Amino acid sequence: MPEFNLAHKLDTPLLSSQLKKGRSVRAPKYAYNSIDVYVFCPEDKLELLKRSLINYDVNFIFNDYSLKNLDKKIITHFDNSSLSDEKRNFLVAATELGAWVEPLVSYLDKRMGYTEVTLLQSSYFLHQKAFSILNTKRTQVAKRIIDLILASILLILFSPIALITYLFIKFDSPGPAIFKQKRVGQYNEEFNVIKFRSMRIDAEVNGAKWAEKNDERITKVGQFIRKTRIDEIPQLINVIRGEMSIVGPRPEREVFIEELEKVIPYYRFRHAVKPGVTGLAQISYPYGASVEDAIWKHKYDIHYIKHHSTIVDMKILLKTIKVVIFGQGR
Repeated sequence: MPEFNLAHKLDTPLLSSQLKKGRSVRAPKYAYNSIDVYVFCPEDKLELLKRSLINYDVNFIFNDYSLKNLDKKIITHFDNSSLSDEKRNFLVAATELGAWVEPLVSYLDKRMGYTEVTLLQSSYFLHQKAFSILNTKRTQVAKRIIDLILASILLILFSPIALITYLFIKFDSPGPAIFKQKRVGQYNEEFNVIKFRSMRIDAEVNGAKWAEKNDERITKVGQFIRKTRIDEIPQLINVIRGEMSIVGPRPEREVFIEELEKVIPYYRFRHAVKPGVTGLAQISYPYGASVEDAIWKHKYDIHYIKHHSTIVDMKILLKTIKVVIFGQGR
């Protein structure tokens, strides 16, 4: 690794003049489409970062301590607590010299619109004030009120569609038109999610299995109601009961969660909030049923929890309505 001289970096006319006046240099505003992004991390984390960042359309430069011109550079860091004092001071000096310095995960979070969960560490979750949906009572009350109002209105509006769907399911295949299934909700508490049946009644005779694209277990009517999200209408009852929210991470089954949390860091953190009838992952990521797909959906779920707002909920809901109207179900 190239050696760097911290004293040399601190000894610049710009910094010296600012420090003599008793104030630090402010990092400039910048666009998140910079060509080069510098990443500083412990040497033993390099392979992890390179694997996680390989598909990003960004030129990442790792541990370049020979960097001299720091003004307007984008500098990120990962696991900086494991760096030596000298290297951490390099990052502090970079901020003073006009670079934009922030944690790598935060940079990606803002730039990409999702959270790189493969790089999450416990420190990401230890600043609860950054999660307004978790610590602000006003936000929680407002979300609950909006849920109740919207769920009631939507139930009334969709009741004719629900009735027709009920009849078509009964005529299409034997078995009940509505079914209940255990799902994991807020605080890891299980509840019965209510849905229109879209599969044959013997769909899980051989045990629980992820739904797949063009799944043979799905009925003819089931294909349509899945694509248009009509099968989710009964979940509005779950919302009124307080078991779900209109917008949030989709509820999953415990049998799959136990499998996913072995390979996805902090997977159960999604249960910090109520599951949703729709969510950011559903409108942002194509349909899929694999561990890789679950990882991608978790990226959007964590991002939603971190950046939740009423405006975000409204945007997600509007995009969901578009999916329903034009049959663009994922």
